[in-house]
Amino acid sequence: MSTTDRLVDYDELLTRYEPVIGLETHVELGTASKMFCGCSTTFGAEPNTQTCPVCLGMPGSLPVANAAAVESTIQIGLALGCSIASWSRFARKNYFYPDIPKGYQTSQFDEPLCVDGFLDVDVEGRTYRVEIERVHLEEDTGKNLHVGGATGRIHGADHSLVDFNRAGIPLVEIVTRPVPGAGALAPEVARAYVTELREIVQALGASDVRMEQGSLRCDVNISLNPTGATELGTRTETKNVNSLRSVERAVRFEMRRQAAVLDDGGRVVQETRHFHEDTGTTSSGRSKEEATDYRYFPEPDLVPLAPDADWIETLRAGLPELPAARRVRLQEEWGISGTEMTWLANAGALGLVEQTVAAGAAPGDARKWWLGDLARRANDTGVELGELAVTPVQVAQLCGLVSAGTINDKLARQVLDGVLAGQGDPAQVVEAQGLAVMGESDELVAAVEAAIAGAPDVIAKVQSGKVAALGALVGAVMKTTRGKADAPTVKRMLEERVLGS
Repeated sequence: MSTTDRLVDYDELLTRYEPVIGLETHVELGTASKMFCGCSTTFGAEPNTQTCPVCLGMPGSLPVANAAAVESTIQIGLALGCSIASWSRFARKNYFYPDIPKGYQTSQFDEPLCVDGFLDVDVEGRTYRVEIERVHLEEDTGKNLHVGGATGRIHGADHSLVDFNRAGIPLVEIVTRPVPGAGALAPEVARAYVTELREIVQALGASDVRMEQGSLRCDVNISLNPTGATELGTRTETKNVNSLRSVERAVRFEMRRQAAVLDDGGRVVQETRHFHEDTGTTSSGRSKEEATDYRYFPEPDLVPLAPDADWIETLRAGLPELPAARRVRLQEEWGISGTEMTWLANAGALGLVEQTVAAGAAPGDARKWWLGDLARRANDTGVELGELAVTPVQVAQLCGLVSAGTINDKLARQVLDGVLAGQGDPAQVVEAQGLAVMGESDELVAAVEAAIAGAPDVIAKVQSGKVAALGALVGAVMKTTRGKADAPTVKRMLEERVLGS
């Protein structure tokens, strides 16, 4: 039996199996025009309005390679420590699918632009090296839209439509070698790798890497080896995983599913699988038991690429500050530990905190909000931090209101609720809901005196030397004012009246 509905407990499977992961990441480059023609690459245009005879594969049309795309690919390769080929060719990858108008995809086969790189990622205090096998340049496919049915997939659909706007957009594929040795942290290592890769591409300005729009998507390969075995197990390939959280969830689920198959005496089928965001599960796609013959051959309509060595060195010298170096710099500027920096990076909060600090917040305050309340809300709603409906500028404004004493932390959380609900910037929410901290007003004085009058036993304790008992009165005033009073101010007012200090 090769399938099962049973899942093995995660900790239990690790006593018998060693996971091996591998990732194939596709990045749509942010060029103004497509890979082999002048059509626009603007996202969200009306279907089939950004096409021409070249990207539709019309007879007699001839492609011309996009120089900016070649440059971006080499920059990505350099940032990943790859060797850049002195001679590289495009090839035709022949297969029929409705979203490939030419009947083949122009890609690279045995002569990619970049090979033999690596990317180091830190997870829970340990560095894992992910070896990069190749970085190659190709064109993206169109997009099938399956209409009808409940899943948006072809099964159960009434009919399908094809949008060729995406066909021909420059696409870089970054392929890792198998990554053993991650053990229980395999899901986290996979996520950390894609997170770091995304930050590198973003730092280079090569792509907006918006996973929700498909400009970065990941195929996750996973296999299990019996502990101590030297041969790799049969892998599955979960296709087009489109969020960092889902990369982690896909690895974890497949490990549990494959362990159940193997425990039941079954055989893991080499196949593609679909990841379901709503359930965190995968389902079978198409078999890859037999190698597909794509009948690659050199693209006859494109000249080979022969990057000049001096040009490559110019590109290397012009690389921007990369994420690893940036983390070292920010760690020193913010005065935090390496562990704290790793937490920020792995939570996807580093850029958000940096932007919040740039907008005027203190580093400690920015970290507190992004790793505290905001991280909790993102986790509760199942989204990435950056997808929350609050900007770094708004978080900086919130920090400023707290620092100025306009609101306290408790009120700030209510203000944050309003911002996330689309009620405006923090100051607007404070004004609209009357959430400002209560000053030493008649209302506060009355609340303090009522607390004193209502607790003679507490007053006796305080006056007999048990000053800590004053906390009960502070709490009573805060309750009466619905958290709008400033606790230190309340404490001072109580001390003045009870102790005469």
